[in-house]
Amino acid sequence: MRPRPVVLGGRIIGVVELADRVKQDLTVAMKAREKERVSALRLVLSELQKDAKEGAADELAVLRRERKRRHESAAAFREGGRPELAAAEEAEAQVIEAYLPAELSDDELRAIVADAVAETGASSPRDMGAVMKTSMARVAGRADGKRVSALAQEALRA
Repeated sequence: MRPRPVVLGGRIIGVVELADRVKQDLTVAMKAREKERVSALRLVLSELQKDAKEGAADELAVLRRERKRRHESAAAFREGGRPELAAAEEAEAQVIEAYLPAELSDDELRAIVADAVAETGASSPRDMGAVMKTSMARVAGRADGKRVSALAQEALRA
């Protein structure tokens, strides 16, 4: 796992692995008796440890995957008429999002896609693969692939 700087009060106080940060936050949440947060942090910690054991050690990919699962589950619960379960899933997704880097804005993403289109010389929707490959490398997990794909299609249709 990659070490991360720990920011406390706007100052970087040291480097801690994400799993250690989650453990610290879990302890705080347990002491504060925050059931929902404890549940979400235990899940995140479990997935991070499982991923580390398997050797992949890509913490951000684990967090993105778990956030995506929570959003998909929330949508399924809403469609099934279970808004209380959907709200619980969305709350877990928010806890997970706190550990992810900030998402790119639409304008930043549009600029990245436009640069990728120019760089690859793409001119039609058939060139979508090359544009996506270049764009996703630059985005580096700071935006969902669906958003990138939609903007790439928009740029290639123009």
